[in-house]
Amino acid sequence: MSLDLLSPVTLSDLELGNRMVMAPMTRNRANANNAPHSLNTEYYRQRATAGLIITEASPVSAEGVGYPATPGIYSEDQVSGWRDITNAVHAEGGHIFIQLWYCGRISHPSLLPDNQTPVAPSSLRPEGDAVTYDGMQPFVEPRALDTDEIPGIIKQYKHAAEMAQKAGFDGIEVHAANGYLVDQFLRDGTNQRSDEYGGNVENRMRFLNEILDAVCEVWPTNRVGLRLSPENSFNDMSDSSPQQHFAYFISQLNSRNLCYLHILEGDMMTKQRNVNYRDLRDIYNGIYMANNSYDKTRAQTALNNGDCDLVAFGVPFIANPDLVHRYRNNLSLNEADQNTFYGGDEHGYTDYPFAES
Repeated sequence: MSLDLLSPVTLSDLELGNRMVMAPMTRNRANANNAPHSLNTEYYRQRATAGLIITEASPVSAEGVGYPATPGIYSEDQVSGWRDITNAVHAEGGHIFIQLWYCGRISHPSLLPDNQTPVAPSSLRPEGDAVTYDGMQPFVEPRALDTDEIPGIIKQYKHAAEMAQKAGFDGIEVHAANGYLVDQFLRDGTNQRSDEYGGNVENRMRFLNEILDAVCEVWPTNRVGLRLSPENSFNDMSDSSPQQHFAYFISQLNSRNLCYLHILEGDMMTKQRNVNYRDLRDIYNGIYMANNSYDKTRAQTALNNGDCDLVAFGVPFIANPDLVHRYRNNLSLNEADQNTFYGGDEHGYTDYPFAES
């Protein structure tokens, strides 16, 4: 049975207006306290016709920050700002999850409390530069986490999950993709540990499993999503056998009855796909959300073929707050201005025009 991209769908116990998801996209427009403010509220309100919004990644602690002006979910000030956003989205009839984030080695001492060294599973410096308030600076060699430090990070995720409830979100998504801390544990190119958090696939998944256990003490499992990126090389990531390893990870997730599994398919950097995502989709017995360079035609084809249940759109939602309306009526799309993707003011953020009704 083919699925219609633009028809209502039930996601766990949520009634979504369509199968179009607004993907999480970092926009670097939080205030000086890394809290959301009125400009962010308008941005999300404009896009509330998406079946589901997943917010930009939100650090679970001050130690988890990796970029300037990213809105966190660990202080009361941040909760207040996010509550304005969830109220605005709900007033428009939308649904919104927050993505929980810990950047790990993809950070810089200048972004962290007391100029501390970023942490990682292993002391492997990523190639490239960190984005800081003083411009681009080379990544530093991270400090490998001691085994007895890991429970403290798990507690930070649980605290963030609690704060997300206070902020009025409909659910949470654990960010385990794109080269950040959880992904650094999952993939063997960045995890060279010899303790119970490294080595075989079971050990490399332990950190993620403990995070999911913790946040599911706060949220029912059907309000918790998870994002993975099996072969994305962004942030200097690699894995010796992504097909095999992520098949294992996904098979282990089946017993959790999560709200959805959100997969970034392919490599954002090379634009190649060497993993068979249909095989991964067939392993998973829950809701599968596809992401990476989908447009309306490709999304509908994937739904027709049973390749996914939901489709996440990134750049199209940046430039088209009324993307659902435009797709429904076969209208042309605004062109996205990449120069305004990160940081700045309302320009390239809330000033994209709506199509005439």
